[in-house]
Amino acid sequence: MSRDSHNNTRLVYSDEIGANCPACGKVLKNCICKQKTSKGDGRIRVERQTKGRKGKGVSLISGLPLVEKELKIIAKELKQRCGCGGTVKNGIIEIQTDQRDLLIAELEKRGYQARKAGG
Repeated sequence: MSRDSHNNTRLVYSDEIGANCPACGKVLKNCICKQKTSKGDGRIRVERQTKGRKGKGVSLISGLPLVEKELKIIAKELKQRCGCGGTVKNGIIEIQTDQRDLLIAELEKRGYQARKAGG
């Protein structure tokens, strides 16, 4: 007898490949693994970047020690304050503006010590 005949959990067919987290085994919506805080060295940086954006500048906020949901909440508030769009990708908040001084002031109001980075 083969090993699979004793353990009847062999996948035959599924159209939901990847529906469970490979680390904890829970459904992706209920996964506790992805609720980790973003990586960083404890320094919050606000930098301007145009690379790969056809010359349009965006402000990147990195180093915030928050969970993805909290990053999205802060990103929404910052976008409203600046009157522009943006998103959260890989723990980095992207705001479609070059108002770094305003962003730093808003982060300092929330108790974070943010600094300009880059040029």
